[in-house]
Amino acid sequence: MRAFFHRAALCAACLAAAPSHADDWFTKIDAAPKSEFWVDTGFATAHFDSKTERGDDLNGANKGLGLEYRFSGTMAATAGRFYNSDRAWSNYAGVIWQPYAIGPVRAGLALAAFDGYPNMRHGGWFPAAIPTLTYEYQRMGVNVGIIPSYRDRLYGGVSVQLKFKLSDGTK
Repeated sequence: MRAFFHRAALCAACLAAAPSHADDWFTKIDAAPKSEFWVDTGFATAHFDSKTERGDDLNGANKGLGLEYRFSGTMAATAGRFYNSDRAWSNYAGVIWQPYAIGPVRAGLALAAFDGYPNMRHGGWFPAAIPTLTYEYQRMGVNVGIIPSYRDRLYGGVSVQLKFKLSDGTK
């Protein structure tokens, strides 16, 4: 599993570092209206530490399903459900704000609310800001989130989520 994440990170770095023109390397994304629907898988997560404070193995196969609606060039609404690192079901809802691109990779934050983590507010809802990179090609894409660790309540790592475009158009 770790080898997969190392290869995925290397591929993402190569894509980001190989733009056709040097002046296109870091750009601001146009916020023009859009109308794209995506279906998202759960996550595959490589945790920074593979065990909890109690020594339990963390779940890195976070099966689930989500939806994204990109309503502008820089923003998308997102919601879904997944089986989290603590082996409990979590829900999420929020926006993905990505005003910049590094080569073909969008960069920004997922600003969302999550629930279902037993050590965080007793499984209740909490807000999170997660640095997020996105690469899209035609009808497929990948979201990569860098989840920070938070005390012994949330276990940080790098999460990869595949996504598939259902429809697109402009407003």
